[in-house]
Amino acid sequence: MRLLEGEAIVQLDPALLDPSPFADRIGEEADEFDALVAAIKDVGQASPILVRPHPDDAQRYVIVYGHRRAKAARQLGIPVRAVVKPLADIAHVIAQGQENTARANLTFIEKSLFAKKLLHSGISKDDIKRALTIDDTLLSRMLAVVEAVPAPVLDALGAARGVGRDRWEHLKKELLHPAKASAAVELVHTPSFKDAPQEQRFALVLEGIARAKTRKPVVARPTERDWALAGDSVKVVTKAAGRSFTLALKAKDASDFGAYLSDNLERLYEEYQKNGSKQETH
Repeated sequence: MRLLEGEAIVQLDPALLDPSPFADRIGEEADEFDALVAAIKDVGQASPILVRPHPDDAQRYVIVYGHRRAKAARQLGIPVRAVVKPLADIAHVIAQGQENTARANLTFIEKSLFAKKLLHSGISKDDIKRALTIDDTLLSRMLAVVEAVPAPVLDALGAARGVGRDRWEHLKKELLHPAKASAAVELVHTPSFKDAPQEQRFALVLEGIARAKTRKPVVARPTERDWALAGDSVKVVTKAAGRSFTLALKAKDASDFGAYLSDNLERLYEEYQKNGSKQETH
């Protein structure tokens, strides 16, 4: 009973442990993991991991948090110290998220991708906020970043240690432009980018999209026409540009004729709606 209530620390074979279905890490720093292995080898595992009974196999367990400690124990060939608790999925992600938030060892983009994965798994936004200890505004910003940045770019940048929310939001705004998003995807597939150290890749993407050429919107040139009326006594010039149309008159009685047109515009427009709009204009 004490075991099922999570009060006892037990020794488990790492081979019996399955990873959390809600992955929250991108890659792993080799130096940090080697240091963890060395520490456990010298002084033992200081804090236990948290696992829950496997929902489909009574002989196995699912890791809630402590994946690196379990991996280190597996590499050392020793049992892993664990607390077993029968958690449901929601309690699982809350415990996992709060543990990693407390340890402050997840980057902004790792937390953002974790939030997206939870949301797509059916976890509510309220439970995601509880898991990551964040508010509505920050959750919205995190989800906006991972939705806007193309998946190949996210994969190539990895955990992006040292890159905070402000720089990610700046990248997101830049990549909202389709041409820059395409340039970023092309860049991360180049050999020079793949050969670059991980800590330099974020800056390389920003530099690459800054050089990307963006097309300016095409503005239609106005269409101009000019002709004469009444044996050249009245000169007419019109200019059509999308939703605007201008007409200029030059004649001895241009002012009077223009006033006449103005006074009759409503009638002319009604006639146009009845007849003129149905005819093809040239």
